[in-house]
Amino acid sequence: MANVNIKFNNKDYLLSCDDGQEESLKKLTKFLDKKYFELKDKLGNIGENKLLLITTIQLIDEYFDLKQKVRQQREKLDNISSKFKEIRSLAIEYKKDKDFEVQKLNEEQENLRKTIEESNNLYESMLDKTTQSLEKIISNTESISKTQ
Repeated sequence: MANVNIKFNNKDYLLSCDDGQEESLKKLTKFLDKKYFELKDKLGNIGENKLLLITTIQLIDEYFDLKQKVRQQREKLDNISSKFKEIRSLAIEYKKDKDFEVQKLNEEQENLRKTIEESNNLYESMLDKTTQSLEKIISNTESISKTQ
């Protein structure tokens, strides 16, 4: 335990605190002393006990207001976090749907490529057969023509 000399309401006090907390205790006491003198200037000399009570009530009021604001901010943060998780879930689901659509389109594209290739092969085969048939006809026509 550490001992700290502090000044409050122009009086010196010796207080004990945990080791390492000395500066914190001094800051808190200075803050309390400032609040105390602000109220003393505002309210006048109404007695030390009453002024200490009013100072304490004012500080507790500020503390509870701050605590309420922290709670409200935590609720807002929880709400935002929940909405973020919902949006994230929707985005993941949307991506899965789009990935599935892309996969289907790729499959359809591959099927179309195969169909075009088969049609092209069939067309070339038909063209070759037609060319051969025409060549035979021309050849036959030339043979007939030569024989006459």
